[in-house]
Amino acid sequence: MSTPMEQLYQQVILDQSRARIGNTDLLRDSAQAPHGSSHQVNPTCGDEIELETELLDDDHLAVRWTGDGCSISMASASVLSELAAENSVAEMLQIESAFHELMHSRGTMEADEGILGDAAAFTGVSKFPARIKCALLSWMAFKDALNQAQAAREEKHHA
Repeated sequence: MSTPMEQLYQQVILDQSRARIGNTDLLRDSAQAPHGSSHQVNPTCGDEIELETELLDDDHLAVRWTGDGCSISMASASVLSELAAENSVAEMLQIESAFHELMHSRGTMEADEGILGDAAAFTGVSKFPARIKCALLSWMAFKDALNQAQAAREEKHHA
């Protein structure tokens, strides 16, 4: 039997999976702002995501993605996009690190909702090793795309 908190978290995942925040056309090689993109596939289940980050200024970024997969992977991408719209780059790196740690805790960690926001809903997922990759797929793409965007910005400043 699920606790009320687990039921709430399950509802957040279902709602986010349907909302698919950030699931929009990608800019692909836009000259507008430094950006990066990453295509990730979970070979275990076939979930797939292509995610793009765009550095809007020194502190903020936009995240866009397209993908197909289970409700966990799609909800995770949606939550990531929502968090990116509300937080600075530095805060997103802190959130990404905390989410990564939570997912690898095997259910032994309590999620810090103050840091993770709706990403705390994935606490229960960390108990199921086969589902961890689903939850982390968009976050791995985010980290890769952000690194590319930051490198592109550095290149632009030094040119």
